[in-house]
Amino acid sequence: MNRKWYFLLIVCTGFVLYGLHACKFSSSAPSIEDQVPDTISYDFNVRPILSDKCYKCHGPDPSNRKAGLRLDIPDEAYKALKDNPNAHILVPGSPDMSELFRRVSTKDTSDIMPPVASNLKRLSPSEINIIAKWIKQGARFEKHWSFVPPRLWTLPEVKNTQWPKNQIDYFILSKQEQFGVTPNPEADKERLLKRVCLDLTGLPPSLKMMDAFLADKSANAYEKIVDELLKSPAYGEKMALHWLDVARYGDTYGYQNDNYRSQWPWRDWVIHAFNENLPYDKFITWQLAGDLMPNSTKEQLLATGFNRNHKITEEGGVIPEEYRVAYVTDRTNTFGKALLGVTLECAHCHDHKYDPFSQREYYQVFSFFNSVKESFQDQGGAETYAKKPIMHITNEDVKSILKFVNKQDTDKLIVSVMGDSEVYRKTYILKRGNYNTYGDEVSPGTPKAILPFDNTYPKNRLGLAKWLFDKKNPLTARVFVNQIWQEIFGKGIVKSSADFGMQGDLPSNLKLLDWLSVDFMDHGWDIKRLIKQMVMSATYRQSVVMTPEKLKIDPDNILLSRGPRYRLPAELIRDLVLESSGLLVHTIGGPSVNPYQPAGLWESAGSSGSTFKDYRQSHGPNLYRRGIYTLVKRTVPPASLGIFDASNRDQCEVKRSRTNTPLQALVMMNDPTVMEASRVLAAKLLQEKSSVKDKIFKAFRLIINRKPDEQELSILISYYGKQQKTLNKRKAERVLNVGEYPTPENLDKVTLAAMMEVVDAVYNLEEAITKS
Repeated sequence: MNRKWYFLLIVCTGFVLYGLHACKFSSSAPSIEDQVPDTISYDFNVRPILSDKCYKCHGPDPSNRKAGLRLDIPDEAYKALKDNPNAHILVPGSPDMSELFRRVSTKDTSDIMPPVASNLKRLSPSEINIIAKWIKQGARFEKHWSFVPPRLWTLPEVKNTQWPKNQIDYFILSKQEQFGVTPNPEADKERLLKRVCLDLTGLPPSLKMMDAFLADKSANAYEKIVDELLKSPAYGEKMALHWLDVARYGDTYGYQNDNYRSQWPWRDWVIHAFNENLPYDKFITWQLAGDLMPNSTKEQLLATGFNRNHKITEEGGVIPEEYRVAYVTDRTNTFGKALLGVTLECAHCHDHKYDPFSQREYYQVFSFFNSVKESFQDQGGAETYAKKPIMHITNEDVKSILKFVNKQDTDKLIVSVMGDSEVYRKTYILKRGNYNTYGDEVSPGTPKAILPFDNTYPKNRLGLAKWLFDKKNPLTARVFVNQIWQEIFGKGIVKSSADFGMQGDLPSNLKLLDWLSVDFMDHGWDIKRLIKQMVMSATYRQSVVMTPEKLKIDPDNILLSRGPRYRLPAELIRDLVLESSGLLVHTIGGPSVNPYQPAGLWESAGSSGSTFKDYRQSHGPNLYRRGIYTLVKRTVPPASLGIFDASNRDQCEVKRSRTNTPLQALVMMNDPTVMEASRVLAAKLLQEKSSVKDKIFKAFRLIINRKPDEQELSILISYYGKQQKTLNKRKAERVLNVGEYPTPENLDKVTLAAMMEVVDAVYNLEEAITKS
């Protein structure tokens, strides 16, 4: 164990020294974000300042508006002041005569805006200069970029015409050339193969695939690999992982009792839908309104489990209407965040303070989800595994239309799905969001700032889906394209992937986002085609090498002049460890499983009224399933996954945080799954008729997915020799005593433990769990 602490100390020291080195370079030159353009755009330069510093008191929300002044509408902003008709907030062409400029630039604390009492930061000198320059250039307003339908921009002209491999590259290279940056050369074949395998299947390449790709000298060798990966059943599992976060999928109900629910067949459908390349418009329409479609099938009904994945209480003494409203609110908020990329929830209690969404419009969207026939009477037995309305899945179903559901027994299987009441439920504005304080009645509708609802559509969830996929809807395609870009490149073109509104980040390349969105719609919402475009681009294939010059100009890689490099998601770290060791069970679908977990976690947090408070670890093949199948108990999510930033699935999450903590190193050094995988792989290597050098060489390739250089190999061989001398039989037995997978009896325990330590050290290399 001292070795592991020493190893951790070296790694941490390296990170500190790297951080100091990065600070040294990044502080010496302004980044691209600090550069002010010659022509000021209201949408991209001015509105973010006003939204951040002014809209709280002078924005869309009338209840919080001060001095009758509204800055988000040009007609209002050009008016004379109420208390001084001779003064105007904006005088186009004249900053000195504009009260806006005077008030944000004054040093008089009694006159300055934002007021000191507001606790808002005053404008920085560069922001004041932007306001002045904008007014001087005419103070022209523009509609917010995300509420303007995307357009198919012509490809930009570039100087380096040899670099682009598809249309994406023209947009990226044009930006790079604008800032004097050149793209990196293509990554070597080994690293590129690992990158694309992890992105498309979530699994590392096999030795056979690595050797075949390295040997293939044809011009389309890489494209052949991409096509092969897109056809792999593992592709659907990788894609589904993100969607489970979006859909807040969990295996328990949440709240205090947090009992089990049998919602996993919906997860099987998601994997199936991605593997079948169900077009995105159908993928979403079925989830929103599969029960309302003409001649709907059981598959379409199962898809509606998306809107029943939210937390549900099973506690006694609750007020049913209070929780029913909470469930409808959850569906409404998820719709806004997941599919529109806007913060609709901010209008739950009052008009949105920053975006043009009124509270009335919020409850108009709310009304689409307000007629679900939910029951609060379910009590006892297997019936509690799903809440009405429910769908029964029979053995006959899985032999016909639901073949993709991995039903493993003959017991009754039920899933929560959508189903509206025969009686239309009226919807009212809820004053201050209180479930029982009614305001005006509202009918189904949508925010006009996005796209007015077409009255030819049915006023139900099916009509809402039609509105969502209207080609004039400015958000639907952009939001999904951005999420896929985020999955592939680590960061969306719009960094705030859950917020395309006034407070969200601006797109780093709006023309590229628009082009991809229109192209996506024009080609039938084809998800696999979209992903192939991204991974086939020269932008994606670049090496990750970061020069000091690029660190100065573009520390956050906004210009994408180097390849994406970041740690793998939690579940994929588990998958890589199991796959490289040969332990991974490739069965798709079925109920969730309980891998190794520290003792007492569930028990210490469990409710006395819960029937699901004791952790029962899985055994046999179920110990070695992919991370996507790990059971998620909402009140006590899987510890090892949580440490690597996995979602606890309490609510819709379109973007995981990415942290770096010492706990992550401790998981990799001590988690039973990692240690067992090290033991199993070591045993397999020792049973092969090869030299020690060849065994370690193979282990490195399996885990890191490239050939080690001579120095790396020499260090590991030396470490193996030291471990053989250090370990005795008693110590070796203690090292090997981990995991349930059997150990071959014919192997020398000291030799096996020494090789296990070497394999474990390779797993603990930073490169092992990094997409590089």
